[in-house]
Amino acid sequence: MELLRPSELQELNGGVFVHGGTEVVPLLRDGIISTETLVDVREVVPRGIDGTRIGAGTTLGELEADPQIPEALREACRLAASPQLRNVGSVGGNLLQATRCWYWRLKFPCRLHGGNRCHAREGEHREHAIFANDFCASAHPSDVAAALLALEATLRTNRRELPVAELYRLPTEDDRELTTLEEGELMLDLDVPQPDASTYLKAMDRQRWSFPLVGVAAARFANDTRLALAGVAPIPWLLDSPEALDEATPLPGTAYKLEIARALVRRALEAVS
Repeated sequence: MELLRPSELQELNGGVFVHGGTEVVPLLRDGIISTETLVDVREVVPRGIDGTRIGAGTTLGELEADPQIPEALREACRLAASPQLRNVGSVGGNLLQATRCWYWRLKFPCRLHGGNRCHAREGEHREHAIFANDFCASAHPSDVAAALLALEATLRTNRRELPVAELYRLPTEDDRELTTLEEGELMLDLDVPQPDASTYLKAMDRQRWSFPLVGVAAARFANDTRLALAGVAPIPWLLDSPEALDEATPLPGTAYKLEIARALVRRALEAVS
């Protein structure tokens, strides 16, 4: 495998991008992704915080510690992983986390791997989705993505600007991808508006350093409050209102998530009111 270390964006030319490596390296190790060329992008991806602008190379640890960062994002970073991983993993990489679905991780021929079945729907699925789970019942694991979705953040790449909400897409028969990034497209930075109040609440199997069973981010801008959920759909899920929880389609083993989501949404709204 070839390792490239470009110093300018113009030098990017194919390969798999890697920054902190906390996501890409395990996927390479387990044979879930493969490449002949690994591209270390640490020299070309901005890092640091300047007002509402956050470099995509900024670590979760740096965001967690900065008081000017909205509380929802700080708390999502704090709850996302161990201190070691938070001090290495970048916010850009976190947004591109792959599902923790064990069928996908064990390389079952599921729909995300090009197959014609969602094995989770028929098998064990305690940690899986309660929304948009008809084609694929995987659950997106990023706390940070839910927080940024609630905060109505926007993203700049080397090719375009887009809301974080438009970074993600539900998989279909014709396109199994979960993001809208094109080949060779690289996240550069984010713009995160400052809300009047925000919070992130998370239910997990362990008290620390576990992926969300349900995560709820709430951000209030004047009289408008946005809600976004982690761990409940194949992508970070924007909730139009608390009543939209009635539209959930839990599987038998995930029905408990709906009750957790109702409780966390209620608590989050109280916290930002």
